[in-house]
Amino acid sequence: MRPALSIVVPALDEAAGIEATLQALQPLRARGVELVLADGHSSDATPALARPWVDAVVDAPRGRALQMNAGAAQARGAALLFLHADTRLPPLADVLVAQALAAGASWGRFDVRIAGRPWMLRVVAALMNLRSRCSGIATGDQAIFVTRDAFDQVGGFPVQPLMEDIEISRRLKRLGPPACLRARVCTSGRRWEQRGVWRTILLMWRLRWRYWRGESAARLAEAYR
Repeated sequence: MRPALSIVVPALDEAAGIEATLQALQPLRARGVELVLADGHSSDATPALARPWVDAVVDAPRGRALQMNAGAAQARGAALLFLHADTRLPPLADVLVAQALAAGASWGRFDVRIAGRPWMLRVVAALMNLRSRCSGIATGDQAIFVTRDAFDQVGGFPVQPLMEDIEISRRLKRLGPPACLRARVCTSGRRWEQRGVWRTILLMWRLRWRYWRGESAARLAEAYR
């Protein structure tokens, strides 16, 4: 039988934490959710560690958009959810997604909480959720979900090295507004802690501003690195 929902997890060199991420999804898998890992040619044991916990491991070209598209092509679900390897879903995520889609939404996302010691991460998460709710634009950290028909209609994730989540949100908004679920996913604050919270905030706002002004994602990816 075709699963109602497939979760696609793009991963690259995530051996340290991929088992914990996938083990947390096993209750959903037991309820019929399909799990697909899209590996971007990891240099560590990520694919081997993931294989017992997923329905399929897809060997994909490196790059988050390319990996998610490859995983979606392999997935069989009537709806797709894209989950970063360092993000955890709420326990009844599959039920919440099903309810949102049954109510008429063609796509949506969750609110987010950022795990980490700096208190400012709570403020960052609150602002991310508010901005997303006001703009209708979702970020990858918010676990974007979408019907298969809507995903195919917009051509999947745009093949670009950065801002693929912003761009697919723009395209999906033309089909209808997102379902903004208040249930929270929990994502790692590691990139914020490594770079510094304020430095990361300023960097991301600058990059988004340049993207909105029409600068190419390739140039922005160089600035991000």
